[in-house]
Formats: sequence, C-alpha cells, structure tokens
Amino acid sequence: MRNIEHFINGKLVTGSSGRHGDVFDPNTGKVQARVALANAAELDLAVQSAAAAQPAWAAVNPQRRARVMMEFVRLLEAHKEELSALLASEHGKVLSDAHGDVQRGLEVIEFVCGIPQLQKGEYTQGAGPHIDVYTAYQPLGVVAGVTPFNFPAMIPMWMFGPAIATGNAFILKPSDRDPSTSLRLAELMLEAGLPPGILNVVNGDKEVVDAIVAHPQIKAVSFVGSSDVAQAVYAAGASHGKRMQCMGGAKNHGIVMPDADLDQVVADLMGAAYGSAGERCMALPVVVPVGEATANALRAKLLPAIKALKVGLSGDPGAHYGPLVTAAHKARIEGYIQLGVDEGAELVIDGRGLKIPGHEAGFFLAPTLFDHVTAKMKTYREEIFGPVLQIVRAESFEEALALPSRHQYGNGVSIFTRNGDAAREFADRVEVGMVGINVPIPVPVSYHGFGGWKRSGFADLNQYGMDSVRFFTRTKIITQRWPRDGEEVQSSFVIPTM
Repeated sequence: MRNIEHFINGKLVTGSSGRHGDVFDPNTGKVQARVALANAAELDLAVQSAAAAQPAWAAVNPQRRARVMMEFVRLLEAHKEELSALLASEHGKVLSDAHGDVQRGLEVIEFVCGIPQLQKGEYTQGAGPHIDVYTAYQPLGVVAGVTPFNFPAMIPMWMFGPAIATGNAFILKPSDRDPSTSLRLAELMLEAGLPPGILNVVNGDKEVVDAIVAHPQIKAVSFVGSSDVAQAVYAAGASHGKRMQCMGGAKNHGIVMPDADLDQVVADLMGAAYGSAGERCMALPVVVPVGEATANALRAKLLPAIKALKVGLSGDPGAHYGPLVTAAHKARIEGYIQLGVDEGAELVIDGRGLKIPGHEAGFFLAPTLFDHVTAKMKTYREEIFGPVLQIVRAESFEEALALPSRHQYGNGVSIFTRNGDAAREFADRVEVGMVGINVPIPVPVSYHGFGGWKRSGFADLNQYGMDSVRFFTRTKIITQRWPRDGEEVQSSFVIPTM
C-alpha cells in the first residue's frame, strides 16, 4: 500500500509519530494509501527547517522571487493533467472540476508574479524640514496554512503563493483525506527554483493543528474549515499572539426575482448546487424564489434538469459530479436529508440509495431537492455540504433580502434578475461578504479578495488579492532626517508636528 509522508527541507520525510490515517478511493470505497500523521516534534522539525531558510529567501529581491513563481506557473500548466488526476483520485471530484481546482490556484500564483509591484512601499519626500517618510512591507518569517479537503490544489496555492512571494517560509498542513496534491505542488515549487525549507508539507490531524497554533516561531496562520473549528483556531491563535485568518462554513442563497430568466437560473443552479457533489463553501444550496408563481415555475423547471444529472466515477467524462470524499461524510449528509424529512420539509427528490454498477461501495449520493423549507429548520440553519438543494419560498423582495442577511453564515449570495435597481439595492443592503448578480458562484478573480462575513470568516483580511500581501507582511514606517551641515540643533518638548 502507498505511504504518504511529509515534505520537509526539500525532501520526503518518513513519519516518526507512529500514527497514520487512511486515504480512500471514493469511487470504490477502498483504502488506497496511508498518510503519516505528524506530532509536535515533527512539526518542529519543519519549523526549524523553515526558520533556517527564510532569512536568505527574504533577502532575495522581489523580481527574482517573482521568477520562481513564473516558473511555477509554467510547471503547473505542464503538469495540470497529472495534478488533476491525482486530485480526483483522492477527493472524488470529476476531472473537469479538478482542472478548475488547479486553475483557480494557478491564477493566484499568476497574481503574485507581480510581487515587485505589489510589495512596493510608499514614500513621501519633504514630509517636514529635511524629513522623508517611507514604508516597507516586510515578511513575517515562518507562517502556516491549514487547508480543507474540498480544494486540495486551489486553497493551498491561495495561501502559500502570497506567503512565499512576499519572502516568508511556509508550513502547509493539508487535509489528511486528500494530501497527495499538496506534496506534488511542493515538489514542483522546488523544481521551479524555490530553496529547500521554504515550503514544507506536514500531514496530520487535530494534534498537529494544535501544535501549529501554539508554536512560538509560527507568526501567522491561515485556516479554512468548518466554522466551529475556525472560531476555535482563531481564538487559540490570537491568544498566542499570532496573526490569524480563519475562514469557516457557508449557507449561500440564490434569490430569484419574478423577472429572472428561469432557464438560465436552472442551468446555473445545476452547477452551483450540485457541482463537486456540493462540497464547496461557495456552493449555492438554498434557492429563494420571490412569489408563489415564481416558486412554482422554478420548481417545474428544476425537476427534469435534476433528473437529467449524471453521477458517476471521477474519471467519467460524462459525469456531472462524482462521489463524496468519505463514507462518514456521505452518512452525515444522509442524516441531514432524513432530518429535513423529520422537520417537515417536502422531499421532492431523494438522492439516497444510489449505486454505481461495479462500484457499489463507492461514496455516491444522487442529487436531492427539498421544497417548503423554512428558516426555523435546522437543515436550513446549518451547512450540509453535499448535493442537496433547498427551496425556501419568500413572498417579497424584503423577505428574500432578510434571509441571507439574518443567517449565521455570510459567505456568498446571488440574485437573479433583469432589474438593475433591484440588483443594486440588494447588493448594497445584503449582509454577506461576496455578492453575485446573475452569477451563481461569485468567487472573485485572483486580484480581488475572497472572504465572508459573520461566522464564515474570522479575520480582518481576506484571502488572496492585496489583502493576502498585507496579511503575510508587516508594515514598517521609517521617518528619517538628514540635517544640513552647520544646522543649529535645538531641543523640543512638544509632540512633533509638521
């Protein structure tokens, strides 16, 4: 059986903790590999490697750091098929979706290729008599990232790309459910010219996450996971004086106005609600039609579209989505489906019980649809994170606006309408961090930032974009004076003014 180890100081390192976790093939339900689970001592080995390598990397000028990133982009393009297949084999998403996973990470690497411009400071000449003031954005040192299972390529690159480009060394703790992609990315970074020790991959579970948060030499942690864990990690890291960025769960809504193009809405919902088996924090699992006529018309169009979806193996080019990541996750979602029935929602399409011939033990779940879901139901309040779409009917624009605004999560939201005034009003007033207007999955492009509100994001700075440069650097402000020869020296006892 294949063993998945750590990547420390530029080479694969066998785990020494004696603990391992199972990595499944979601298509068959069988264990395909064992991943080493690190302890605090193994993490410290990676941190010491990073700490030793980081000063020299920070001293490399930004243009040369950018060249490493440019070569990494070239290698990502050359190895995209390999990375996508590796990713799909452990996660279960279909290859076309795996390509998107790699591509969205690559785009952030392309963004940080501009680090010579992005990390430039500001300069004011003559801020006072013979006084100049300038700023420098300096790396923090050793930083870390903890990433989830649902985007094994994209989210690691969202984190380590900006961190490394700005001169830091990075410790990556990927999900133990699909860790191989992160290891391959680290190998490609080394091939691109990154010095050993600047990017280390330490596999593990809660034990190593706790060690990361407590380690005194790790100055900042970026985290993506469930909201309860994100909040706990945020609080723990802050108590240790670390800079923290913790992104949590979501319950994204799609508001459908009476004037919306319902054919387009249904086409958008198929990918947004069911793509990647719903295992996305920017999935759209709640659709809110405004008015009974809109709701009934939308439901009528949804039924044949959902029934036409094909669930298949991750390597099946005809499949719209593949299996879920683990049996435990599948059971969790099936529990939510039953809870929805028990709560009184109408189960219009039940996705349970799907079997793929020859792969009966795979973690497959067909698309599910609920109607007449209410805001009081637990299945509405909580994140399901699977191929389950819920219809929550609203009588008015104001009622539809209130639903995502009052929800505990505030990651993404979309409105479908032809009315510019309604769209502008909605975008201005909704209490959610990322808004789409006739866009079902409003994940911003790489040169903007990604981040939710409320329990979707415990951080002051977003991921990628300029916020990532700010997060992984600290600002130093220098005020300098060069008196002229012979200038009279006088004492002053008041606060300096200009």
